[in-house]
Amino acid sequence: MTLDRIAELGIVGAGGAGFPTSVKLNTQVPQLLVNGAECEPLLHKDKELLMHHADDMLRGIRISMNLAGCTEAVIGIKNKYHGVMDAIQPKLPADVRIFPLPDSYPSGDEFVMVNDITKRIIPPGGLPKDVGCVVMNVETLMNIGLDKPVTHKYLTVAGAVADPITLSVPIGVTIGEVIEMAGGATVSDFGVLLGGAMMGTVAQSLDQPVTKTLGGIIVLPSDHSLIKRYKMPWAEIHQIGKSACDQCRFCTDLCPRYLLGHPIEPHAAMRALMFGTSNEQLVAATLYCCECNLCSLFSCPEDLDPKNVCVQGKPAAREQGLKFKGDPSEIETHPMKDYRRVSTKRLILKLGLDNFRNVGPLTKVDFKPSKVVLPLKQHTGAPAIAAVKVGDKVKVGDLIGKPAEKALGARIHASISGTVSAVNSSVTITA
Repeated sequence: MTLDRIAELGIVGAGGAGFPTSVKLNTQVPQLLVNGAECEPLLHKDKELLMHHADDMLRGIRISMNLAGCTEAVIGIKNKYHGVMDAIQPKLPADVRIFPLPDSYPSGDEFVMVNDITKRIIPPGGLPKDVGCVVMNVETLMNIGLDKPVTHKYLTVAGAVADPITLSVPIGVTIGEVIEMAGGATVSDFGVLLGGAMMGTVAQSLDQPVTKTLGGIIVLPSDHSLIKRYKMPWAEIHQIGKSACDQCRFCTDLCPRYLLGHPIEPHAAMRALMFGTSNEQLVAATLYCCECNLCSLFSCPEDLDPKNVCVQGKPAAREQGLKFKGDPSEIETHPMKDYRRVSTKRLILKLGLDNFRNVGPLTKVDFKPSKVVLPLKQHTGAPAIAAVKVGDKVKVGDLIGKPAEKALGARIHASISGTVSAVNSSVTITA
């Protein structure tokens, strides 16, 4: 398989970022790291794919290693998944090995995972290739191994649903339809987090479509603290943070990137929020926040929101050129890094998710949607340009959107057979 073939198939990072895989693999590095950590609470998609689709993933690993010139691949799996490791170990060739990752958050952050496996530190603002690695998600590699257009997405449906499951659905079906496949919500008034409890977004409507990057749907009662937190407007976050932060430093002391030696100090951003002017409050350190949300949803005893304060500071920090100018070789991990990991079990308790079943078995569901809505922007880069018009007949796998010439982007393919019924920022196909 070639890089051009991967681009033709529309393969992007399935772990959430959506970066075009053909571009990521256009490098030469010695190590391929497989991200199977899936550290978001209640999600099980990658673990289930490792258990049930290891052969497809291993084909993807071999292809990726050949393209990127890797001499070794390392599969990062949580150390608690003994059954998964035992199942795939006999299938591994000599140049592919397993690395047991701690059951902590955010063990799936690629900066954290690279350091855990290689002991090297990706420099602030850098990429894994800067330390000789390329990091890829389990499902992304499986898609490469399947060697066909990306038309379906695996995801976990969890939380307040009758049957928490992991399943494959056509891209473009609504999240409401997917929730029904999990037996429906168990509460009448609910909200939905897309992507995960820690780094997700609140669904604006049950009609929102599933995209190539969606890995989880979490249904929660509408009065759950997480739903309230994600809906809190910036003006309220700003006002409360400005008046209530006691500078305890817990947000910084538990920050995964700070513990890697990066110049990120959320407590300093909070201090500047309280005492600085509009320009001064957005300090340089905010630029390297990975937005894992650990500071806001776990560390802060006052339930403040340092993550969003850091996010608000990033544009101003970039405008002022306040970036890391030191020597990356001099960066060292904090001596307490391994002792400040936040266990997934503690995180689930803190988030108020312990009342929900933490399971997600891979389940085959017979589902034939009458319509799909395929956004032309479901990847990093520019939106795809529609390659079809209203009235066109398409089959599963047909090209319906492609990147503009020389633009970073990805191809979009029909996920059901039918007739194109609308073309705008999305392509709608009716069966």
